[in-house]
Amino acid sequence: MESSPSPTYTIEARAALLLQLRRAGVRDVGVMRAIETASRELFVPHRFQDLAARNMALPIGCGQTMEAPAVLARRLEALAVEPHHRVLEVGTGSGFSAAVLARLAAKVVSIERFETLAIEAAKRLAALAIANVRVLFADGLAVSPALGPFDRAILHMSVERAPQPVQDLLAPGGVMIFGRREASGEGGRPAERLLRLERDGQGAFHATDLGPCWQGAALDGAALAL
Repeated sequence: MESSPSPTYTIEARAALLLQLRRAGVRDVGVMRAIETASRELFVPHRFQDLAARNMALPIGCGQTMEAPAVLARRLEALAVEPHHRVLEVGTGSGFSAAVLARLAAKVVSIERFETLAIEAAKRLAALAIANVRVLFADGLAVSPALGPFDRAILHMSVERAPQPVQDLLAPGGVMIFGRREASGEGGRPAERLLRLERDGQGAFHATDLGPCWQGAALDGAALAL
């Protein structure tokens, strides 16, 4: 799904964002174009809109954070989404990453455990006429088998091990990107590694370590709005 760049992004701001992505090592032109045209400023709280074109993480509701564009871009490069793919996203957040994925994939199912975030993200996506994203309020780590299969899956959080319900939904040749939490030493914060898990044609899974990351621990269940 394509759209023109947001009118609130100046040409200079768009150019600066693309330069920041390139400096961070992003090389996939399709991913960079999707991030450039996905109107990030429409997904951040109003007080942070002037920072939307910068390569930095920004706070959103429910104590959550929108990741920096370069962090998202590197993960999407590893995910290798193709135009015919169905993609599962766990952790909708503001809806921005779903809007980016909508420009790369045929269909996106995005699951958010915070009801308030799910409702707001769905409204933003609808306002932008992004029709190939479905936002669900649910526990994405216990996703229903009825939603699958998926060619790609991305989890915006870290877990101790790949969630089996998500693994089961990957089609042969499918790929999942997620953070894995490892034991910490001497009372320190647990280390996190970004993993790429691929399912081969025989159903076996093969993991590739993509290096350190920081995504925050996964939370169980769904949280209703108060």
